[in-house]
Amino acid sequence: MAIEALKKKAARIRLDCLEMTSKAGYGYVGSMMSVADILVTLYYGDLGRQKVMNFDPKKPQWDGQDYMVLSKGHAAGALYAILADLGFFDKHELDFFGQLGGILTTRPNPKIPGVFSSGVSQGNGLSFATGIALALKSERKPNKVFAVLGDGELQEGQVWEAAMAAGNFRLNNLIVFIDNNKVQADGLVSSSMDIYPLQDKFEAFGWNVIQVTNGHNFEQILDAVERAFTSNRRPSVIWCHTICGKGIEFAEGKVSYQGVSLSENEMSIAAEKLKENL
Repeated sequence: MAIEALKKKAARIRLDCLEMTSKAGYGYVGSMMSVADILVTLYYGDLGRQKVMNFDPKKPQWDGQDYMVLSKGHAAGALYAILADLGFFDKHELDFFGQLGGILTTRPNPKIPGVFSSGVSQGNGLSFATGIALALKSERKPNKVFAVLGDGELQEGQVWEAAMAAGNFRLNNLIVFIDNNKVQADGLVSSSMDIYPLQDKFEAFGWNVIQVTNGHNFEQILDAVERAFTSNRRPSVIWCHTICGKGIEFAEGKVSYQGVSLSENEMSIAAEKLKENL
């Protein structure tokens, strides 16, 4: 998919997220907006003749698929919007996000087509992804494993245990994205517990670190993926600097919009602006 098409797709996914959370009266809108471009790159991006990620919506248990673990589970709405758009399940399910009787729980659930792990507890995703990557590597299978983490998760000790294991086992089939929007539910990440220097920490555990200065620039993200694909016997982490609430001008970078859904008036303003990019 061309860059302009990726931009339009990202606008569509953001709009679907807003509509979904508005109907539910619940959702981490700021976080969904910041991670949207990363997820769009994974599911719709390509590197020439090679897709970024291999999958088949008609065969969600296909042996040849790549795996994507959304560790920052509170942004599940962005993943659901993409899976629905691709045909993993009926798009009408988005209308019942987080509601009784619907299949779309507020956190990732492996019972949902296209979802491989639960995302109830922050900090667990990298361990799960490392386990999958290690199993695939031991069986000499070519499948890749992608994981998307929030920066607040990096305050969890389990993340670094998994990072140490992945480096130790030289899991070059594992590619991790960090959605570094610098915000978590109770404020700025740096105010709670500073996670820097990230590059030094991951490199100390044997990782290939690729920094993306604009995590909403598809050219930069795709270039980072291409570099990660050629990593020699090391897992890769693509460190993306993003903006909480990206795409909603009045919410961008504001802590207060990290873990909320929009009001009716805010929804109207944001939706009108996003539709201009479709």
